[in-house]
Amino acid sequence: MLDIATSGGFGTEANLPFTCSGTGAREILPQNVKPLHYDLTLDPDFEKFTFEGTVSILLDVFETSKEVTLNSLEIEVHSASIDIAGSKYEAASTEFNEAVQTVKFTFDKEFVAGTQVVLGVTFTGLLNDKMAGFYRSSYTAEDGSTKYLATTQMEPTDCRRAFPCFDEPALKATYDITLIADKELTCLSNMNATGEKILESGKKAVSFARTPLVSTYLIAFIVGDLRYVETTWFRIPVRVYATPGLETQGHFSCELAAKTIKFFEETFDMPYPLPKMDMVAIPDFSAGAMENWGLITYRVVDLLFDEETSGAATKQRVAEVVQHELAHQWFGNLVTMDWWEGLWLNEGFATWMSWFSCNEFYPDWKVWESYVTDNLQAALRLDGLRSSHPIEVPVKRADEINQIFDAISYSKGSCVLRMVSKFMGEDVFIEGIRKYLKRHKYGNTQTGDLWAALSEVSGKDVSSLMNAWTKKVGYPVITVTENADGKSITVQQNRFLTSGDVKPEEDDTLYPVSLGLRTKSGVDEELMLTTRETTIALDSTDFFKLNADHSGIYRTAYSPERLAKLGANAQDGLLSVEDRAGLVADTGALAASGFSSTVGLLSLVAGWKNETEFVVWDEITSRIGAIRSAWLFEDQEVQDALKRFQSKLTAPMASSLGWTFDKDVGHVEQQFKALMFGSAGLAGDEGVVAAAKVLFARFAAGDKKAIHPNLKASVFAIALQHGGEAEWEVIHQTYLNPINTDEKNTALRNIGRSKDPKLIQKTLDLILGGTVRPQDVYLPMGGLRSTKEGTIALWEWVKLHWDELEKLLPPGLSMLSSVVSLSTNGFASEADVQDIEEFFSNKNTKGYDKGLAQSLESVRSKIQWVARDREAVKGWLKDNAYLS
Repeated sequence: MLDIATSGGFGTEANLPFTCSGTGAREILPQNVKPLHYDLTLDPDFEKFTFEGTVSILLDVFETSKEVTLNSLEIEVHSASIDIAGSKYEAASTEFNEAVQTVKFTFDKEFVAGTQVVLGVTFTGLLNDKMAGFYRSSYTAEDGSTKYLATTQMEPTDCRRAFPCFDEPALKATYDITLIADKELTCLSNMNATGEKILESGKKAVSFARTPLVSTYLIAFIVGDLRYVETTWFRIPVRVYATPGLETQGHFSCELAAKTIKFFEETFDMPYPLPKMDMVAIPDFSAGAMENWGLITYRVVDLLFDEETSGAATKQRVAEVVQHELAHQWFGNLVTMDWWEGLWLNEGFATWMSWFSCNEFYPDWKVWESYVTDNLQAALRLDGLRSSHPIEVPVKRADEINQIFDAISYSKGSCVLRMVSKFMGEDVFIEGIRKYLKRHKYGNTQTGDLWAALSEVSGKDVSSLMNAWTKKVGYPVITVTENADGKSITVQQNRFLTSGDVKPEEDDTLYPVSLGLRTKSGVDEELMLTTRETTIALDSTDFFKLNADHSGIYRTAYSPERLAKLGANAQDGLLSVEDRAGLVADTGALAASGFSSTVGLLSLVAGWKNETEFVVWDEITSRIGAIRSAWLFEDQEVQDALKRFQSKLTAPMASSLGWTFDKDVGHVEQQFKALMFGSAGLAGDEGVVAAAKVLFARFAAGDKKAIHPNLKASVFAIALQHGGEAEWEVIHQTYLNPINTDEKNTALRNIGRSKDPKLIQKTLDLILGGTVRPQDVYLPMGGLRSTKEGTIALWEWVKLHWDELEKLLPPGLSMLSSVVSLSTNGFASEADVQDIEEFFSNKNTKGYDKGLAQSLESVRSKIQWVARDREAVKGWLKDNAYLS
């Protein structure tokens, strides 16, 4: 959330007794029966927004019983029966438990352990608008009418909304699926269609080939008016589907998908096992994409791409998402975690493989450089909070699961894998992955199964090395002390917290840390820190740096003097691109947490005006942005001084790079130009602002190609920053009538950037005004968060409209948690914290409690940061003539 015969032969696991080890207090189904096969028929009704369904489930009986309990939610059961040795018995009672989302059928006839029975259920479900289960998605047809399609999102626990089922990842089964629909509509499911017949009603019934063993959360089916593009380059058909008129934007993803599947087959030494691959752009979609086996669903903007109308960042995002979801066809689909605490086995792997494959296909994108400023920083940012969680986090209830689809499972999980691959060597690591996949195909695994495979191929005890990284929360900061002899350093590890106030009982984990010591002699990859501290001998302390290329999951704290030397070393070419970006990131994080002063960060980056690499500037501008965000409620003169500093730092590079794009401009350079243009322009550089105004005026006058796609977000933001209602209305009309979904989202992300109270209110009115899809409500909130005025207004609006938001975005899904975070974590005062806590004190926060806790902790950390460094920053700004 990213060819075998259809007649059987999908592995022998279906005949094994079901076990679920270490379940503890998990809310799981009784284990008296296990599903082996589902025969499912669904008939959606686009008038009533319901669907009729029948399901027959072949069950293996492990305990003699009269009861069968399944998961079911918002399903009206009409009948239930059990077939025992050819005799059919109706259910004597049907009992729903809404709290745990189950339905229990009790029969008068007992079924005996060691036999197989067939449970049959007829039911009606809701074709809901919650983007969960079997749901409806709307779009505007070419004739202006509103049309609907029916689609699915089952992960993590919403298959139970589509049909009564055993909705747990370890309860794999095979499926025969039939969809009933109007004759002109397209019907898709995980497997290829094998038959179609016309019913007496005039509708058609489309049957699909039997699936392999698969978990419920990976089942998918779609009914709607869809068109596709196809490539025959690969041995199986690969198609991209979209609503009519959009399918032509699917060529990039389609061709990339075919080549990526072939690449993964070769890398894993294992063929993709299904007979086709369909990828579908869904107008309403809560996640970025979903890896349903053989039928991947996406947000439109994460699948469709047009070289003429979208920029380089969008292209890279689409490539990464497509490759992430295709990696899941092996990691997650073929081999699945046995329970949700192993989610990282799915998401961490798919994330790492998307970067790995992206680097293979597009080496000029230099993705491993941006990995340091993207994935690694996302992991370190969240895991620096007390309210973070281990990679392997115990999950008990369904409402807890969505909250772990976060930077820990995805980003930290992938960083752990990158660390292991560096430790073992990439070739050995891949060989271990092959062993893991072949050993557990069509089955379920735990983290220990992965460590066992990697240990076998490497001869190293991977489990003892990695357990702390997956089972413990947090990560260390390595403090470097230079000894008086001038030839050694002492390194000490302690728990890192963004708040900087680690308690002794929170600092009892000792991580095995690969120090990656860089000196003029090269990099020592074998050097490990497994104790609290150790002393390392050096030939000389003239030049050294820990965490070479930043593949380790930790921060490094140097003395101010050493930090200044490293800044000079960077200019002298002694540090890699990753080293330089990582040094800025560590310095920024350590300043925010109190390990060092914010002045140290400002002084460091002030000397890097001649830096030439995109990812380093990306991190520099990100850290300056973090300071400005934390200081958002400080005196205006200090805010203006920080803005002038940003302008003076970034404007020379923006001017040097320019902001025109010919066909020879490379992928990374395109992003570099866009970054510097936006950073300098939003900081008020006169040259960039003037250029942005000219571009916007031409765009407003009707020249829709006046603004290059790479610059559109920045130009819109600058126009609103320096404009008024006329500029707001141009962007509003762009949102309503975009050339593509990318432009629509760009307009929505930036429309809230004005400080004008009237325009802030107009933006807020948009959110629930009927034109913004529920999937996109967070987009205008991000723009509002860019100003003090917008931050305050957004929170007041959320409080006023809370009941509507909670109804629109049910707490059991993930999006309400995002809204809570966006509307609360922009503040920087204890009074605001108290207001937020008071508002939620009488609310049931189940489903977003982690997000709320993380937001409040972030605000408190900012409060401490600003209080600690307020005067020092003000003094530095004065000393450097940014503040009079």
